[in-house]
Amino acid sequence: MTGDSGFFFTFFNLAVAKQYWPSIATGMLVTVGVGIAVVITGTILGLALAVLRSLGMRALALPIVAFADVMRSLPPLVVMIVLYFGLPALGLPMSAFAVTWVALSLVLAAYAEESIWAGILAVPPGQLEAARSTGMKWWQGMRWVVLPQAIRRAVPPLTNRVIATTKNTALGSVVALNEILNNAQGATSHAGNPTPLVMASIAYLIVFLPLVIGSRSVEQRWKRA
Repeated sequence: MTGDSGFFFTFFNLAVAKQYWPSIATGMLVTVGVGIAVVITGTILGLALAVLRSLGMRALALPIVAFADVMRSLPPLVVMIVLYFGLPALGLPMSAFAVTWVALSLVLAAYAEESIWAGILAVPPGQLEAARSTGMKWWQGMRWVVLPQAIRRAVPPLTNRVIATTKNTALGSVVALNEILNNAQGATSHAGNPTPLVMASIAYLIVFLPLVIGSRSVEQRWKRA
C-alpha cells in the first residue's frame, strides 16, 4: 500500500463512511435541534434580564449581575456536569438533551444580557424621557425607542457569542448526548478507523459554516439600518 492510498484508507475509507454516515446524519439533526433551542431560549432570557436590569431596581439588578458574572466565568462543561450529576441527587433528573440545552442557554443568556445591557446604556437617556413625555408608558418607550437601538448595537458581539455557544453542543458528548461528536467517537471506536471523525468535521462545516456566513450578513445589514 502506497503512502497516498494508506492515507485515504485511514481517513477517507468509503466502506466505513457508508456504514456510519446514518449515525453522523442523526448526530447532525440532534446538534441542529439543540443549537436552535439554545439560541431561542438563551437570547430571549438574556433580553428579558437586560430589560429587568434597566428598571433600576437594586433587588433585581444585583442577582442579574451575579448570574451573568457566574455564568460567564464557569466553563460550559462544568455547568453541564453540575446539572447532569447534581440535579438527580435533588430528585430532578434531566436527559442529556435537556442538560445540554439548559446549560448552554444559561451561558448564552449571560452573554446576551451583557451585550444588550451595554446597548441600552449606549442609548442617550433623553430618548426614553422624550418618549415618556409623548404619553408612552415606560415599557412602551423601552420597546419602541430604546430596545431597537440597543439590539442594533448588540448584534455584532452577540452573533459571535451565538456561534461560539452553539458549537459547544459538542460538549454534550460528555453527558452522552447523541450529537455529531459523540456518534463519531463511537463509530471510530467500533470501526477502528478515524474516518467517522473526518465525517464529523465535514458535518460541523455543513452545520456551522452557513451560520458564520449568515451572521456576517446580519451584522452588515444591522450596521446599514
